[in-house]
Amino acid sequence: MKKLLKSKLVLGVLCTIMGLAAGWVLFGGRTAQTTESATDHTEHHPDGTIYTCAMHPQIRQNSPGLCPICAMELVPVSDLGSAPNMVEMSEEAVALANVQTTAVGYSQVGREVFLQGKVKVDERNISNQVSHLHGRIEKLYVNFTGETVRHGQKLASLYSPELVAAQKELLEAVRTRQTNPILYNAARNKLRQWKLPDEFISEVESSGEVKDAVDIAAHLTGVILKRHVSVGDHVIMGSVLFTLADLSRLWVEFEAYESDLPWLKVGDKVTFTVASLPGRSFTANITFIDPVINPQTRTASVRLEVTNDAGLLKPEMFTEGRVTSAPDVATDHITIPKSAVLWTGTRSVVYVKVKDAMTPTFEFREVTLGPDMGAFVVVESGLDEGEEVVTNGAFKVDAAAQLAGKKSMMNKEAEQMSAGHDH
Repeated sequence: MKKLLKSKLVLGVLCTIMGLAAGWVLFGGRTAQTTESATDHTEHHPDGTIYTCAMHPQIRQNSPGLCPICAMELVPVSDLGSAPNMVEMSEEAVALANVQTTAVGYSQVGREVFLQGKVKVDERNISNQVSHLHGRIEKLYVNFTGETVRHGQKLASLYSPELVAAQKELLEAVRTRQTNPILYNAARNKLRQWKLPDEFISEVESSGEVKDAVDIAAHLTGVILKRHVSVGDHVIMGSVLFTLADLSRLWVEFEAYESDLPWLKVGDKVTFTVASLPGRSFTANITFIDPVINPQTRTASVRLEVTNDAGLLKPEMFTEGRVTSAPDVATDHITIPKSAVLWTGTRSVVYVKVKDAMTPTFEFREVTLGPDMGAFVVVESGLDEGEEVVTNGAFKVDAAAQLAGKKSMMNKEAEQMSAGHDH
């Protein structure tokens, strides 16, 4: 019995040893190979390294390969630059984004400003023809607005009871002129105070007849802008009968936006045209710039004074003007194309190409801008001569910076993007 138990025990031990040997033969080599392969994979792809596309930074993979969007070769995220204000792009990405740069340099500041406005009547040449007597309009010699009158031309005839009484007093004073010259002079001066000409007074004295009406003569040469009375109207001293304007000199008033004002100053020569005279231009100098901005239009009035002896220009004509001028600053300033600037409302941003970089690298830079020159803009600070700024493709460079968590137009402070996303 004991011999039988020993035989079974020996047989069991032998079976166990044979099973372990067979398992090692079948699976031991594969396990070692797998372990070796895993070790090789770890060495080739360091733990934690994420691969992305320089053109499409949203792509994140744990192993190298090709971008599923543009088929570009993926690069490690660590190779995209560690500085928060630097963004690196591959040569292929730069070519696909059509990124172009321009060297920064000094240039003479100047701009051509285009203005729109109207021809206006010179306010200094507008006057009212008034009555200096109480009376009634007996006759009008000027019947419509726009009629041209000359200095001294009769405009209306006025009947005045006061004038009749004053003439009678003058005739009585003439009879006693030798004995009472003071009364005579007082009677004449009374008529003069009513702006009656000496010819009228002398005619009354010489004829001895009282005139029922007196003619009102134009006190300047011009155009009737408005007729305020009709035949039969009663007027008092100081009543306005006609509004006249001398149109031999006119104003041309343009509306300039706030951004145009730094480029305009008194004395600048403006060339302007009107639609009614195609092919003909006029020139005049700026004589006045309104110191107050119109709150409705957000513009300031810019005024020219022009001679209009030929009568070609008429009030309320639309005009288009052009002036080439420089602001009241030094003539040499750093200027860059406007396409290089990204505006955020409170900041102005450009991307500067980093010199001597192994791969195309662009630096995020905030700048202070000066006057707008149209296609170019003055840079007050933030750039130095000789640096290269991105003038085409700046938005694409900024988009790459945003997706990489770097400083960008909308991201003032750089943020570290999570490397755990797997696409």
